[in-house]
Amino acid sequence: MKFSITLDRGYKEDLGDNKFEIHKLNLYYGSNQVLKDIDLNIAEHKVTALIGPSGCGKSTLLRTLNRMNDLIPGVRIEGSVLLDGEDIYQPEVDVVALRKRVGMVFQRPNPFPKSIFENIAYGPRHHGVRDTAELAEIVEWSLRKAALWDEVKDNLRKSALQLSGGQQQRLCIARALAVKPDVLLMDEPCSALDPISTARVEDLIYDLKEDYTIVVVTHNMQQAARISEYTAFLLNGSLIEYDETNRLFTNPSRKETEDYITGRFG
Repeated sequence: MKFSITLDRGYKEDLGDNKFEIHKLNLYYGSNQVLKDIDLNIAEHKVTALIGPSGCGKSTLLRTLNRMNDLIPGVRIEGSVLLDGEDIYQPEVDVVALRKRVGMVFQRPNPFPKSIFENIAYGPRHHGVRDTAELAEIVEWSLRKAALWDEVKDNLRKSALQLSGGQQQRLCIARALAVKPDVLLMDEPCSALDPISTARVEDLIYDLKEDYTIVVVTHNMQQAARISEYTAFLLNGSLIEYDETNRLFTNPSRKETEDYITGRFG
């Protein structure tokens, strides 16, 4: 499927194939409206960054893409979120299968209190893989994709909790990759990491986009500029501007965007 966005400059730009199409998305926690009429298309095999001040709705928007908000009491959603043309909020959708296709990496590394091997094997086992040799292949493949194999290959039975923070985050990325998703959602994946670990995760994101659609929430605008092709700026639950990252940061079309990226607020 092809899509284009109409920019405030008055012309359309082809963004290639889309993975998600979000139409008139409104989200409420009880009577509190958190997302307001979001219209957004997310390009396949690209990195899209979601930026904005704290409380603007960017993490909530991210979680709508794999229905993680369903776990919050009192949540109500209007509008549609299409994944490859199918609305993921239809009642017949298998949410477990959806989250297999749309993996998530959280702000702080959250490895299971198990071995490195068992952290990676957990998801495939849950989805029916029982053969020991096949599990070993999946573990190695996932750790290689996450650029961690060479560091841990001799210590796969070691507790994942003994890894450094940066290694733990790459382990969590490997764990998400092990079930062969189409999409990776990342909610401020580097905010708890040191600069060296952050650089490794950013390099990994750059490499992974060849095979996955990646959506990243980040409070770090320099990071968004480094890793993403497209950036969406949210403010008070509304999508203010969406454009190619380079253009949004160098020549924003909305004053709110310019004020945010120049540090006048947020």
